[in-house]
Amino acid sequence: MHYTYLILMGLCLILTLPLEFVFRARVYRRPLALAISVAATALAFSAFDLFSIEWGWWHYSERYTTGLDLFGRLPIEEVVFFVVIPICSLLTLEAVRSMLNRGRKEA
Repeated sequence: MHYTYLILMGLCLILTLPLEFVFRARVYRRPLALAISVAATALAFSAFDLFSIEWGWWHYSERYTTGLDLFGRLPIEEVVFFVVIPICSLLTLEAVRSMLNRGRKEA
């Protein structure tokens, strides 16, 4: 299925979204910090991927991607991955921090 990769990224966002509200992760409430963090990661890893594709170190399956490429060779799904996964990671990290801080205050 050509949308498998994108569907998985959407599910990652949906499944971690409650962390923002239930555990007060406060990731989406700081949009500038989020944008800077995600942009830095996405740019670095996109550059590395482009280099790796160019040198033939890896490729992406046409079976699971839409065929839409950025910069000539980088599947749009991979760029989405470099945006979504850092957001999910930040949500998880900040939710854990929030829970730990609440535990310390209650002790």
